[in-house]
Amino acid sequence: MRNLDLAAAIELAERRFAEAHPASRTHIERAGGFLPGGNTRTVIHVRPFPVVVERSDGASLHDVDGHRYRDFLGEYTAGLFGHSDPVIKQAVRDALDKGWVHGAHIREESALAEALTARFPSLDLVRFCNSGTEANLMAIVTARVFTGREKVMVFEGGYHGGVLKYGDGPAPTNAPFPIVMGAYNDAEGAAALIAEHGDDLAAVLVEPMQGAAGCIPGDPDFLEALREACTARGVLLIFDEVMTSRLGGGGLQAALGVTPDLTTLGKYIGGGLPLGAFGGRADVMRLYDPSDPKALGHAGTFNNNQLSMAAGAAAMTQVYTPETAERLSGEGEAFRARLNERAAAADVPVQVTGRGSMMSVHFTRAPIRSVADARGAPDGAAHLFHHEMLARGLYCADRGMINLSLPMTSEDLDAFAAAFGDFLEEHAPLLRSAAKR
Repeated sequence: MRNLDLAAAIELAERRFAEAHPASRTHIERAGGFLPGGNTRTVIHVRPFPVVVERSDGASLHDVDGHRYRDFLGEYTAGLFGHSDPVIKQAVRDALDKGWVHGAHIREESALAEALTARFPSLDLVRFCNSGTEANLMAIVTARVFTGREKVMVFEGGYHGGVLKYGDGPAPTNAPFPIVMGAYNDAEGAAALIAEHGDDLAAVLVEPMQGAAGCIPGDPDFLEALREACTARGVLLIFDEVMTSRLGGGGLQAALGVTPDLTTLGKYIGGGLPLGAFGGRADVMRLYDPSDPKALGHAGTFNNNQLSMAAGAAAMTQVYTPETAERLSGEGEAFRARLNERAAAADVPVQVTGRGSMMSVHFTRAPIRSVADARGAPDGAAHLFHHEMLARGLYCADRGMINLSLPMTSEDLDAFAAAFGDFLEEHAPLLRSAAKR
């Protein structure tokens, strides 16, 4: 491998993967008769074909070919609790015993709402939905009604759900909101855009750390500038904390001391079951108070479904307490520093960005403050890393994302750090030669 270029190394890694996963290949090929490309979720498709999981437990995945992986993907942050937390499992079992399609209010929805409003500074009132995508859609339309304005400001590299993607500009499948596109971490530029479009701008939607773009933290000055500019022009500031709300007892908004008008939540708050939430200032959220004859309607058969409500209430009140969140974030900071020390010692163009228990590997030395900076990595390097880690029994995202989960042990972290170091040593020459900068 030391003597290969990047393209040849990828070809070899994919061939080795295919040879070791015949059952996964057979499954995906058959699934292609019923699903386009054998797939119903784009992000989990990986060349030459993806791993097919048979079962999971703790912090481990087991595939149909008999391999076990330490799970460092963590379901793109939704798998915070691992795969078999006993408290959440019992809550789901109890919920099943009660029945699960009531068509009525249930106790667990208010228990979960109370826990969330107590935890996140911006949440005076909250409503539930079924995903982070839906939460962001609802936050946008809420802001548009409240302000009487049409436009929404987003940022290059932003990902707010399946119909709100702004990696290289708006995706063709996006919801047709009129948008203003800003550059992430450009405080001066963003403030100028808000001033320019303020009369037509309903909301600024931003992740306090961009997740899909590569775990790129928002500068405190940038987020504070957004807060000030939105306040000055009567624009609602929406923090998409679907991922980042796990990074501390009160999410990144509490850690950074910047309070938005609305916050969206999802991923892990359902304990691993489908769930989303949007909430914020009382005067805004009271638009949905059904006791008011002029209230906005907010439908959703499964908004308060028994299983997600029960799992979420148990997860957020018993398992992921604010103290536990702070502890996991501290462990993540130490782990990321450990990986960066290995990269520095190997003298390769590799760095790990992120915050707390969320991080991403980038194959460039240049500072990364935006998705444009992240594009400085050579094409295919993250894909090679994905396959090389799979070969070492470690599962992470094909784009280089790594997420810690609660059941992980020091042994799991040691195993990843060792494999990371081994990968860097083995591929140092080709990574150096392939580096763009």
